[in-house]
Amino acid sequence: MPIHCVYSPEIASLPLNRRLLRRRCETLLHLLGLERAEASVVFLDDAAMAAHNERYRQKQGPTNVLSFPATGGDDGFVVPENELGDVLVSVDTARREATGQHKSLHSRLTELIIHGMLHLAGYDHERSEAEAVRMWEEEKVLFQQLQQPRSVAMPFLAINVDHVATVRQARGGNEPDPVLAASLCELAGADGIVVHLREDGRHIQDRDVRLLRQTVKTRLNLEMANVPEIVDIALEVVPDMITLVPEKRKELTTEGGLDVLANAKKVGKTIAKMRKAGIPVSLFIDPDATQIQAALDAGATYVELHTGRYCEARSMEEQEREFNLIEQTAELAYESGLRVNAGHGLDYRNVHPVAALPFIDELSIGHAVISRAVLVGLENAVREMLAIVRTV
Repeated sequence: MPIHCVYSPEIASLPLNRRLLRRRCETLLHLLGLERAEASVVFLDDAAMAAHNERYRQKQGPTNVLSFPATGGDDGFVVPENELGDVLVSVDTARREATGQHKSLHSRLTELIIHGMLHLAGYDHERSEAEAVRMWEEEKVLFQQLQQPRSVAMPFLAINVDHVATVRQARGGNEPDPVLAASLCELAGADGIVVHLREDGRHIQDRDVRLLRQTVKTRLNLEMANVPEIVDIALEVVPDMITLVPEKRKELTTEGGLDVLANAKKVGKTIAKMRKAGIPVSLFIDPDATQIQAALDAGATYVELHTGRYCEARSMEEQEREFNLIEQTAELAYESGLRVNAGHGLDYRNVHPVAALPFIDELSIGHAVISRAVLVGLENAVREMLAIVRTV
């Protein structure tokens, strides 16, 4: 085996995707033309790294990465021709740097592995300024080549038709019909239809859900609160999937993610019921690592990341911060075995960065498309959104 990935016991409890890291190490050797070489990558905590840093570099405290190229010793030991050496990475330091640089832990670990491996391959940024620039440029190229391919070729687009029903309910009549609107969305190329059946019945009605189940040709995602009446309807109708969301009677729209951790027992029971009926469950959550773990523990198949704070950000700095949080959480969820959707507040101006994230399976968009439809027609509005989403 050309790559040996070793994890110290002190970091065993950290949420590292060992399969992903090993695959990136193996791919890196291939990209460097060193497929036949052998190297070790050792993941340590700060205490162990500090000990190595003091012993071999006479420097106090931990550093992020150390490289030890394989060389012969004074005792006449001959290093095997294909032996590169060892790379040591401090996961503790990488975590701090990832947070400070607003990137995911695995992205930062990948950068450090690349840096260490280039040292083993003969690069040295301390040799000269020109060598430092050369090494930095090579690191950037390799990092891009190592990025995780999309979980799907491009994200799917599901259209939420709730607001068609909102207009209908404003007059208490039959028009416009969200069932017909869903058909038009599908004809325009939408990959799925989303409706939220609320307890207060403010827009989508029971009748809509039952008709949509009969007419939707793509995939029907039923958003719902975790309450007995709506759970019973879902079990009767059997949509293609459900998404559990929090619900408050006075809110204009869903205001935040579901607190899975605080409602673990109740959520777990509903997931078990749905699984027995063959209905996959998604949990609509804020981009938060603790909620990802709670969703896993509850048995969810999907999470849908709440993108509202990103969409409502009032400054570029705030938007970047919220986007980075979505990116990190999407990667963590994907690497933990969950499928990842995203939605809430996405529109024609802010959707592209989220659609480009390689871990996102599907985007759920409603208000922006229905609003645009008033001006250009529903089919055109869907096609315009598809044109953005599918250019990633």
